[in-house]
Amino acid sequence: MISVNELSPGELAALLHFHAEAGVEWLLEVEAVDRFAEFEAMKAARRSAASSPQATEARETSSRAAQATQRNAPAPERTAQRPQPSIPDGEAVQQARFAAESARSLPELKTAIEAFNGCNLKHSARSTIFASGDAASGIMVIGSAPGADDDREGQPFSGRPGQLLDKMLAAIGLQRNTILLTQVIPWRPPGNRIASTAEMDICRPFIERQIALAEPRAILVLGNFAARVFFGENDTIHGLRGQWREIAVGNRVVPAIATLHPQDLLTAPINKRLAWNDLLAFQAKLAAL
Repeated sequence: MISVNELSPGELAALLHFHAEAGVEWLLEVEAVDRFAEFEAMKAARRSAASSPQATEARETSSRAAQATQRNAPAPERTAQRPQPSIPDGEAVQQARFAAESARSLPELKTAIEAFNGCNLKHSARSTIFASGDAASGIMVIGSAPGADDDREGQPFSGRPGQLLDKMLAAIGLQRNTILLTQVIPWRPPGNRIASTAEMDICRPFIERQIALAEPRAILVLGNFAARVFFGENDTIHGLRGQWREIAVGNRVVPAIATLHPQDLLTAPINKRLAWNDLLAFQAKLAAL
């Protein structure tokens, strides 16, 4: 095991960031504890206590008292304990579609998503992440799924990726509070894993309804997963970025362009030049609309 005293500040920061992205969010002990040795010592102490004459006599006395109580106690009423049934994926999709279509405004949609329990991702997440910013701007930025920072803060694009996104937007004259920011999935997948096809099918009505209610003039899509969801292709973000496509939602068709997610750029800063070209294309489209 490597001691933290042997790590440089940069290496320590990278290690902490790695653990946070893997879902390790709380430091429980200041020093490492050998739980295996602790458990063996506990078992040995219990065996020693159980073999003593006093423990044997106490068990016999307790057993006689329990038997007497059981003979005199009335028979308990039998109640059926039925486990909560899981919702089949197809039924969950129908419920999500009904909840989404019933919302007539973004606040109503937010309430509907918070009340929805048909997606297993909600049960492991701390927060339900909904759109933030100004829908009246006609500008929408859609990411893939909440990360650990988003889940803690309850806001999309928090932490280091959010800070980088703020810089990216500022470079083309935009601010997060003057546009609409949201994500394809409203709940963080455990350990930041990729959402399954079934989970995406359940969440799709909610993001499509967000687009329909916000009525954006143009959409900037961030990252592999979000681009594949909207463009229906399995290519990487390098093959999907930089090309204007159309997202059809209801009776609307919205122009959209994909680029790398801020987290991708933190991992591989050399790709910032690609993202910059995409941002310039997005800026030019907004000016032309």
